[in-house]
Amino acid sequence: MSHPSTHLQQGAPPTPAGASDWHAWSAAWTQHVPLLTGRTDLTVLVVPGAAGDAPECFYPDLNRIEVDATYIADRPDVTDPTKARHKRIVPTGYGLLVHGAAHAAHSRWATPPGTPPILAAVADMLEESRAEGRQRARRRGDRRWLRHVVTTLLDPEDAAVDDAWHAGQLAALLLARVDARIVTSKDVRPVRAAVTGVLGRKRLRQLRDIWREAHTCADADADTMICLARRWCQVLGIDPDQQYDTPVPDAGQFAGRLAAALVDYLAVAAGVTPAEYAAALLAHRHSPPSEWDRRDPTEQEHHAARDLAHRLRQARTQHPEPGRRPSAIPPGRLRTRQAITAEAQIAAGQLPTAAPWQQRAQLPPEKPRLHLAVLVDLSGSMDRYTDAMSSAAWIFANAARRADATTTTIGFGDRTTVLVPPRTRPTQVLTMRTGLATATFPEAVKVADQLLDLRHGRTLRMLAVVSDGYLDDIPAGQQLVTTLHRAGCAVLWLHPADPPTDGEPTDPDQSWGHTFTHATTLTVTDPTEAIAAIADAAVTALTQA
Repeated sequence: MSHPSTHLQQGAPPTPAGASDWHAWSAAWTQHVPLLTGRTDLTVLVVPGAAGDAPECFYPDLNRIEVDATYIADRPDVTDPTKARHKRIVPTGYGLLVHGAAHAAHSRWATPPGTPPILAAVADMLEESRAEGRQRARRRGDRRWLRHVVTTLLDPEDAAVDDAWHAGQLAALLLARVDARIVTSKDVRPVRAAVTGVLGRKRLRQLRDIWREAHTCADADADTMICLARRWCQVLGIDPDQQYDTPVPDAGQFAGRLAAALVDYLAVAAGVTPAEYAAALLAHRHSPPSEWDRRDPTEQEHHAARDLAHRLRQARTQHPEPGRRPSAIPPGRLRTRQAITAEAQIAAGQLPTAAPWQQRAQLPPEKPRLHLAVLVDLSGSMDRYTDAMSSAAWIFANAARRADATTTTIGFGDRTTVLVPPRTRPTQVLTMRTGLATATFPEAVKVADQLLDLRHGRTLRMLAVVSDGYLDDIPAGQQLVTTLHRAGCAVLWLHPADPPTDGEPTDPDQSWGHTFTHATTLTVTDPTEAIAAIADAAVTALTQA
């Protein structure tokens, strides 16, 4: 979710380029905004990239509302903004205008100087539902448009972990809108259950008392809003005099029930399934850059994919022969000689020891489906591995389609890139490019878990990492690897044998050749050896399953 303070900014931002193309929208909404706010001193700027990092922002110093045009449409001629019908054609964009109007009309207070940032952040969160509630009370029809914009202002990334702070943030930005009569209690039922699971009923009830009191505050009552923010922190066990800044999520923790519940809510609002919404979100954030090259696979790569698929099928279908055992009672196959012996023993008055029936042990259960995630380090020191691992991504994906397995290949560097999504059969080889950083390893592990559910399920799960271990935030990476290990996911680390070249930048917080615990580490001398090691590990895991 966009941080609430980004919707209400002091100062004067630069005007983005392209304003002339959307001038008609800016003029039409400037003429319309007095009806929404009761103010005649406001202007509206509509342009792609406006509002800074937020979809919409109100700048009190400029008396200006900015709306990012990308949330309206791809081009300005989608409709005529001077006509009333344009609201129905671009409901999200118009909802952003109404949201900005709510701040312009009712957010008449400013954070007092010297206020700890954490208190300012909480007060801004409470202001979101307070301003929208006041707008709805003054103009009841605006609720329709505000409902459209709620989903635009929410983002699952900000419910990244299940802790008290993020549960409270989700409560303030979504559950509080129920009492503001913007969304309904039915809409947020899964979110309420998740927040209750993290905070407990008592603390959630205390937070609700706070936001309901905030809804009754006057538009210019800054002191009361800051006092309510302090009470909010106390309920969450945070001392704002000791912890000035807002808490950040632990990079070593996976997303939990809060993020899942928020995805469910956003998916329902978008009219899709949670799986479809999550897939679209991943595609939007982690698609390969357009400058990466594509090529047709070679005959050797086709042969390698067929060979690996054959090995995986053979390992999956190979079962130990059922054992045979004698039995004194049916069912089973009657052994005539043993039956005659048993009758003779009975006729002689002896206790029969012969077992006339032969039974077969049950067949072993079907082997689980293989889920394999391959993470490739895209830092500069791994440059000679990128071509081979790009080829491997195509081989693994095409082999998996033939062998009832699921694979994905993810590159991590200065950003996380899903090279080959699960359950796809790429027709071309996409060649990765290296960069300078490895800051996104923890994020890449979380994306792999989201795509293949590495922490849960009855599948055979494996994470293979091709990296020199020269990474940022090693403690967070270790924590994630340990979590996967304890959940039953095997972690294989392929480590190049050669060190970085002379003159390569180093950092005291980073470690060359770091070896992670709870991972099987193999040193490889060339890219081909790394590919073979991953394939062999997958086949061995299936054989022994």
